[in-house]
Amino acid sequence: MLHGWTMRGAAFGPLIDRLEGIDCLAPDLPGHGVPGAGLDDCVALIEEQSRGRDIVLLGWSMGAAVAWRYIREFGAGRLAGLITVDMAPKLCVTPDWPHGLIGQDAARLAATTAEIHTDWPAAAQKIATTMFASRDGSPQMMRAAALRQVLDNDPSIMARYWDEMVAMDLRDVMPAISCPTLVAHGGQSRVYPGSGADWLAGAIPGAERVCFKASGHSPHLEEPERFAEVVRAFWTRCTG
Repeated sequence: MLHGWTMRGAAFGPLIDRLEGIDCLAPDLPGHGVPGAGLDDCVALIEEQSRGRDIVLLGWSMGAAVAWRYIREFGAGRLAGLITVDMAPKLCVTPDWPHGLIGQDAARLAATTAEIHTDWPAAAQKIATTMFASRDGSPQMMRAAALRQVLDNDPSIMARYWDEMVAMDLRDVMPAISCPTLVAHGGQSRVYPGSGADWLAGAIPGAERVCFKASGHSPHLEEPERFAEVVRAFWTRCTG
């Protein structure tokens, strides 16, 4: 289980608790509380910890980008399955790519990047706010916890990751994903549009798509019981 940018592996704790009987690993990715920084360091971590075993990779947000980079380097033959959660292979919205970060064309993305580099507390507030669907109740507590987590990072390392993700374009990886794939997304995501999940499901051979209608960017936290059921069912199909 590969967590999102600015988060930690502990974000999957409630999911792991619901997946009793499944051997789960949710490491902190490099630069997120442990040494290192960059998507290549994350890929190296997967290679080291999987040690040739057949695994199902689950990548949430940036974690999905890590999974795609892993597949670009090593292929999908080592994977029993892949689950991506609310992510796009290219962040910048362009006339020929409307599926990136919502509202983030080149000009707005440049402004967002400048804020991440110069005013991390303000950027952190926006990151924590947009992680969840906009509604009252318990998500308010989750947003507060998320903000504490975001602020616990080294801003320079987070900015380095951000720059790398802004520059990436992993669309060409999708046709090469030969393992069973589940594309999950939040129906109320304020980070990526649902059209991106449609695109991924069409670009990855045989991929399935599932929408968590009550969730934003973090369905494993917002709809934990249903998310766990979906993951368990997919894992069972992949591992037989």
